[in-house]
Amino acid sequence: MSLSDDELLRVIQNVREPFSSRSVAELGATVAIEHASNGAPIVSLTFRYPLRATSEHWAKSIGETLKSLGHSISPSVRTSLNIEGRALGEGDPVPSIKHVVLVMSGKGGVGKSTVAANLALSLKHMGAHVGLLDADIYGPSVPTLFNVSGPPVGNGQQILPIEKYGIGLMSIGFLLEDSKSAVIWRGPMLAGALKQFLQDVAWGSLDYLILDLPPGTGDIALSLSQMLRATGAVIVTTPQELALQDVYKAVTMNQKVGIPNLGVVENYSYFLCGNCQTRHEFFGAGGGAKVAALAEAPLLGQLPLHPSVREGSDAGIPVVEGAPDSPSAQAFLEVAERLGARIGELCVRSEDLFQIDRSGGQNRHLPIARG
Repeated sequence: MSLSDDELLRVIQNVREPFSSRSVAELGATVAIEHASNGAPIVSLTFRYPLRATSEHWAKSIGETLKSLGHSISPSVRTSLNIEGRALGEGDPVPSIKHVVLVMSGKGGVGKSTVAANLALSLKHMGAHVGLLDADIYGPSVPTLFNVSGPPVGNGQQILPIEKYGIGLMSIGFLLEDSKSAVIWRGPMLAGALKQFLQDVAWGSLDYLILDLPPGTGDIALSLSQMLRATGAVIVTTPQELALQDVYKAVTMNQKVGIPNLGVVENYSYFLCGNCQTRHEFFGAGGGAKVAALAEAPLLGQLPLHPSVREGSDAGIPVVEGAPDSPSAQAFLEVAERLGARIGELCVRSEDLFQIDRSGGQNRHLPIARG
């Protein structure tokens, strides 16, 4: 039985993505149908944010759906991304970057840098163009996480980010002669270095620039709120109450300076015993949900405690790159997909978000004005 293009389009709109079971229509995808020289249909799917499902996944799902309806055709499928960018403020240092995502926590030791690295690689694996900026001047982690050293080169006008695993990287750690030497700078120098890492690095056209921020609510986060209109922040926490008391402060700081809280990632949520398959919650439970409630943002995911994540990070091969099919990597990919969806949702209703009044106010605070 032959199908017209309109009939094929109606079938495709109802085909469901294999991971989340959302249909093509529910995902808001654009569908185009062409024909090869032999008449075989070629389906192009354009999505608004990165998805775990590949062209092969979609081709299989569409083929199986058509077969179940009594059709013998099996179209080839192409997928692409068309990501809507953030609103740009005047003098934005990175206008060619669609989204600037801050990965932060009010607490050290929660695995924030590991989360940032694996989120960046997850977005890349799902087809996005991604960069990763290590904004932790005092304690840079990107050189270790990616096993990269040595100074970056320039093109005569800007510094070129170091490429590793398909993403661009920049860190103060690349510029230090001795990786064990401390950086002893005051606040204004931190802000200056951060501004240079944004506007003097040839990031190119990116879908996402992920910033790995230092712990706390200090100069870096405040400087970023003044320099550019970030898409928002991913808050990383662990479940225990001791961590939450500091993480809450990062959430409320963002609310005060106009940085949207995109969502919460609960790291070290549980350990799954390989022998008994029992779930052990060494650091308690429910912390991520509490932070998400305060942030009025979704809990993007709960990441397991697994040796492969630590081993990959220490070896310079983050788990999403070194073992992409492992349960740990799949957990990061799922979080990244939810993050992309959340950003897409906020872009649609961006007029409702807070914007910063950068005039400074009478006392040079950061008053918030409705956009």
